[in-house]
Amino acid sequence: MNKPLRRIALFCGLLVLALLIRDNWLQYVKADSLKNDDKNRRVTIARYSTPRGDIIVGGSPITGSADTKRNGLNDLKFKRTYKDGPMWAPVTGYASQAFGTNQLESIEDGILTGNDDRLFFRNTLDMLTGKPKQGGNVVTTLNPAAQKAAFDGLKGHGKGAVVALEPSTGKILALASYPSYDPSSFAGTSGTDADAWKKLQKDADPSDPMLNRALRETYPPGSTFKVVTAAAALQNGLYKSADEATNSPLPWTMPGTVTELKNEGNLPCKNATMRVALQVSCNTVFGKIGSDLGKDKMRAEAEKFGFNAQQFTPVRSSASVYPSKMNASETELSSIGQFDTAATPLQMAMVASAVANDGKLMKPYMVDKLQSPNLDTLEQTQPEQLSQPLTSNNAQVLQSMMEEVVKSGTGTSAQIGGGITVGGKTGTAQHGVANSGKPYAWFISYAKLPDGSSPVAVAVVVEDEQANRQDISGGGLAAPIAKSVMEAVINSRK
Repeated sequence: MNKPLRRIALFCGLLVLALLIRDNWLQYVKADSLKNDDKNRRVTIARYSTPRGDIIVGGSPITGSADTKRNGLNDLKFKRTYKDGPMWAPVTGYASQAFGTNQLESIEDGILTGNDDRLFFRNTLDMLTGKPKQGGNVVTTLNPAAQKAAFDGLKGHGKGAVVALEPSTGKILALASYPSYDPSSFAGTSGTDADAWKKLQKDADPSDPMLNRALRETYPPGSTFKVVTAAAALQNGLYKSADEATNSPLPWTMPGTVTELKNEGNLPCKNATMRVALQVSCNTVFGKIGSDLGKDKMRAEAEKFGFNAQQFTPVRSSASVYPSKMNASETELSSIGQFDTAATPLQMAMVASAVANDGKLMKPYMVDKLQSPNLDTLEQTQPEQLSQPLTSNNAQVLQSMMEEVVKSGTGTSAQIGGGITVGGKTGTAQHGVANSGKPYAWFISYAKLPDGSSPVAVAVVVEDEQANRQDISGGGLAAPIAKSVMEAVINSRK
């Protein structure tokens, strides 16, 4: 072979080698990234070629799929539908052909679309038998009656959220946020879907209906945080019982200032016992407790309840905040749920749940199990203890204090009767610069059955900007909602 031919052959060989290297690079190295690329239309078409699996509540699906392929105008065959979409949106999130997925629809997308590796064997059998690929189901822990009571209770009150937990397991029984949105309204790709999406964005709707207030919004917890402060006093031995007189002068000037810490009215707070102080909500008593314990002990107790850490339910919840850098007066204010203390409704439900569960805080979760298309269980969630903020004895002392709040204190509107014991704590949290905004109304509670077991703990926060300022209180606005949610859970067990 002459020299020019050898050069041509060598060059052609290099081209073939480059082609082989490129082909293997695409097939084995870049395969996953190309498969999941947003611009890969084939993947998107395949994704929506079959119905998604369902999200299940109380044994029934709250999701579905609709055939939208008409006259060849849309190459995406199935879109998501939702039953009572606004009520369940804080749980499901959305699945949209145009705008993607979030919350459970995103976290469990592999199961719902049938693409999860745990469904490989099932998918292979279906392919061999000619069956279309099917998605699995996500079975939640939610209680339909409790969710309806929570959502209906929030209507007409502007904005707010409710979280209900089963104290013994951490199961989320209700997770409501208001105002809300219907995920069905933008599940497709039409101009109508695009318009619906735009209208739900915060710049178009200041009420921000797509914000999950139960998990992602933090509020000053106000006097509901006094439950944490009382727990810190008991755990650190500052006071041995609920009925021991506290060292709480009245008036009381916060250390390092000339400012008196005020109570809401002429209350019997001078050297009051913690039982009386929680019953009538004495700022001076619990502020003084925070001062006596100091910021480090207070923060340590708050963190045992879950503060300063994100929670994954599996949907992520924002971290509630108990600040670390404070002077003495700021510590007092933080101890009554003000200054920079901030909590999600989930967090305050966790506080009530831990007290109700004799001091054990269980990890909150909303997915009970994952199912294959033929309803076999792929994964079952097991309850998990998160921490122990209180000893059993101290938790029972705190229970007796919270039960007095509902029996004859600020939370009487949460009484249920019929042998059901309710413990609770009201809160009216300051809002805005120099308390210029309408305050937030809080209520946290739990219910105990005659046998002593506690099936439900609840946290409610209401942002009612239409209410008269003097009418805003945890006992007046939030406690009745908590009561209806507790009743719904109790009645569903009968």
